[in-house]
Amino acid sequence: MNTSPEPIAIVGIGCRVPGAHGPDGFWRLLLEGVDAITEAPADRWDVDALYHPDPAAPGRMSTRWGGFLTDLDAFDSDFFAIAPVEAASMDPQQRLVLVSTYEALQDAGIPAASLAGSRTGVFIGASSFDHGIRQLGDTALAGPYTGTGSVLSIIANRVSYAFDLRGPSVTVDTACSSSLAAVHVACQALRSGEVPLAVAGGVSVLLNPNPTIAFSKGGFMAADGRCKTFDHRADGYVRSEGVGVVVLRRLRDALEARDRIYAVIRGSAVNQDGRSNGLFAPNRLAQEDLLREAYRNAGVDPLAVDYVEAHGTGTALGDPIEVGALATVLASGRDGSHPLLIGSVKSNIGHLEAAAGIAGLIKTTLCLYHRTLVPSIHVERPNPLLRLDRVPVRVQTTVRPWPEGPGRTPLAGVSSFGFGGANAHVVLSGHVSATPDSDAAAPGGPAPGPYLI
Repeated sequence: MNTSPEPIAIVGIGCRVPGAHGPDGFWRLLLEGVDAITEAPADRWDVDALYHPDPAAPGRMSTRWGGFLTDLDAFDSDFFAIAPVEAASMDPQQRLVLVSTYEALQDAGIPAASLAGSRTGVFIGASSFDHGIRQLGDTALAGPYTGTGSVLSIIANRVSYAFDLRGPSVTVDTACSSSLAAVHVACQALRSGEVPLAVAGGVSVLLNPNPTIAFSKGGFMAADGRCKTFDHRADGYVRSEGVGVVVLRRLRDALEARDRIYAVIRGSAVNQDGRSNGLFAPNRLAQEDLLREAYRNAGVDPLAVDYVEAHGTGTALGDPIEVGALATVLASGRDGSHPLLIGSVKSNIGHLEAAAGIAGLIKTTLCLYHRTLVPSIHVERPNPLLRLDRVPVRVQTTVRPWPEGPGRTPLAGVSSFGFGGANAHVVLSGHVSATPDSDAAAPGGPAPGPYLI
């Protein structure tokens, strides 16, 4: 096993999540502990007609809530040289990833045109096919662009085509872990030398009420529409939508290019639950194996990790299993003065499903960059089944500086689990520039230059 993998730098971020646009907006949302969940807007479905508090009610959903983007139909097709008639048939997920990729490249200081003809790879996690159901389920909507506008593979392919990128172009579907699995695959491609630069991320939109109705029947939806992760009231999650994209380079290449480096990916792992108590039931042993493999691959001592951004959906079954696995691998034998801190961005913006992993990765990356931890909200009292009184694990519920110490490197992990048992974990570290003009921002302060004057 390679214990010294090539570190991968995160050099650009593009994102839209409920309540925020771009890394700066997302950071403000996190610092302020914003709850971005709202009632479903009328342009998605008639919540009054479809809601019923009884999950067993036929054809009805047991939640009125969700995390939604605004202006989902807004798209400058001319900018991407796409004819309006073709744009009208495009899945909004394609549009969101196109725009966020461009914004991530801008954030990285890389002109999109400079990548034309390069081996840049595109790896996007996606699982929702609401648009495809609508397009392909109605013969009256069939047209020359119905196919390319509907299927998930084109989400990544569209980016490669628009920017003339010649590297791998892959849409990854492992359900809720899709986007973090896509980051794992992108890092492998970078380390192998297959690509010099990679765009990785995920996207999800909510256009059709039927999946929410189905999840209500399964008992997955929180009655109050909030992910109360790690709390004693945890009773399910809330569905949300969003997009996140990161630009990745090998660290040595990023240093040579003098990129701003948000954080460094030290290693990652993916695995599968195998046969557990049910297809949807999480497997604690598989999660423990995943964590051990990820930190072994990263060459990082699990006891040195400061913070883990958990999958943390806020379910009565999933939270205790996840915390138990974290406690076993990252907290067993840990000094009580340095507890493992945990949190979940789902408490702020809901469960972005296929884009959940990239949302957690971007949150943790921003925390490392700003050397500041942000709160998980909706934690009234920890779930007693987590047994936090017995293990050195604590839920992060306030804004505080990242734990520092002489010679210590800030370390974090990000987990994402698919509901079919496909799991992913990424190991991150903070980056400290070796030059006096450090590219790390002051905690809580503005991002470093350059600035337009």
